[in-house]
This record gives sequence, structure tokens and C-alpha cells, in this order.
Amino acid sequence: MTPVLVHQGDSPVILGLPHTGTHVPPAIWARLNPLGQTLADTDWHIERLYDGLLPGATTVRATFHRYVIDANRPPDGASLYPGQNTTGLCPVTDFDGRDIWHPGEAPQADEVEDRRARFHAPYHAALAEQVARVHARHGYAVLYDCHSIRSRIPFLFDGELPVFNIGTLNNTTCGGWVQEIVERHCRTSGEFTAVNSRFKGGWTTRHYGRPADGIHAIQMELAQRAYLAAESPPWTYAAPERLRATLRAILSDLADGASL
Repeated sequence: MTPVLVHQGDSPVILGLPHTGTHVPPAIWARLNPLGQTLADTDWHIERLYDGLLPGATTVRATFHRYVIDANRPPDGASLYPGQNTTGLCPVTDFDGRDIWHPGEAPQADEVEDRRARFHAPYHAALAEQVARVHARHGYAVLYDCHSIRSRIPFLFDGELPVFNIGTLNNTTCGGWVQEIVERHCRTSGEFTAVNSRFKGGWTTRHYGRPADGIHAIQMELAQRAYLAAESPPWTYAAPERLRATLRAILSDLADGASL
């Protein structure tokens, strides 16, 4: 299976989808323990949630699961949140801190490098190509990185996560107009919204965001209670139209808003 699926559009907005993939090569699948094989830390149905919200949007979607390698982590494996619990480039635990591999089967350094070359690098090559293409066409590009996560994960954060979690690495990865559009629509929806709190943007946001050059990157981390019937198997999609309306308004204004 190809590691990345690209749909080219003519909008200035690019949707990054690094964590919706569920493909695990058979040789790797056999080494995951039963807990790992549940693939619980998937960004379930995020591609469906955003589908059709912005005609003309470019999408770049990883097909591989984050347990194979995490496309939103630095390729050198450096922590995005030093001093805080997190998962790495090739995770050895799930979001609850529990082992996901059979004993002795967690990937070692040489295998991590192989997975980086086979999966992580092609995803980011495709994403970089689309960022460059869109920027050349419009004179600017907005990379909107789409994510979701369970609302309560004590290993990673205290309490219940807000529905909307906006990350711009403390207002550095995009122009102020981008963050203003996203934050305004989220707050207008009436849902609890956080900006640069527990989630400040992953490697994608931090790596590509160069607002001085007209390349704006922002991460949206949605609490999964906002669009799933339950945050547990079978992870049934149940997005209310009001959520899709908020996301549609965000993307539409981002596509039209470079002059703000």
C-alpha cells in the first residue's frame, strides 16, 4: 500500500491527515500485542469529518498507522514536549502508557530508521510538495493539520480536554489572521476552546510554519466526544452538523482570508 494519498485542489488550504491511517504491514502487525492491535490511538474518522467541507482543498493523508511510525513527530525522535508524558516517533506504549508490543518486539534504532525512510519521509515529501505548489499558485499557503484524541487520558493530561485545541507553538507558526479566524469560530460555537495549552502543534506545524514566507501552519486537535458516539470501540462516527458547520466556516474563511 502506498504510504500517502494526495488529492490536489486549487484552494490555498491544505489539510494534513497524519493519523487517520490504519494500515500496519503484516510483519509488524504480528509483533503488536492484543492491546496494540486495537489501534486505539487512531484519529478515528477525521477524514470523514472534514470530507467536502472546503471544495478545492488539497488533502495529504498518511495510510499507515501511527504505531508503525508517527508522521507528526520529528524524524530524529526528539520530544515535542520535554518533561511531559508523550509517545515517540515509533511508539512503544499507547496513550495510557501501556505496552503495545509483544516482549522483545518493540522496534530498535535500525528498524526505526527503516520505517522513517519507508513511511515518514514519503509522507513529508508529499506534504512539502503540496505546500510548495499551493504557495507558488497563491502566494501563500495555509496548512491545517487535522487531529483528534480521546477527551480523558490521565497519562497525557489532567481532566477533560476542551473540544477545540488550537496549536500554533505560542503564536509562531502562522500569521495572526489565521489563528484569529480559527479561534473566533471555535469560541462562537460555544464549545470549550484552548489555544496553545496542552497541544501546541506537533512537528508538522512546527516544521512547516513560516509565516514570514507566507506559509502558515496550525493544528486542530479535536476531543473525540465531539463527533463519536463513544470514545471506545467500535468508534462510531456521529458528527453533529453544527460541528461540521463550524469547521466549514473555519476552512472557508482561511481560504478567503489572506488580506486580514
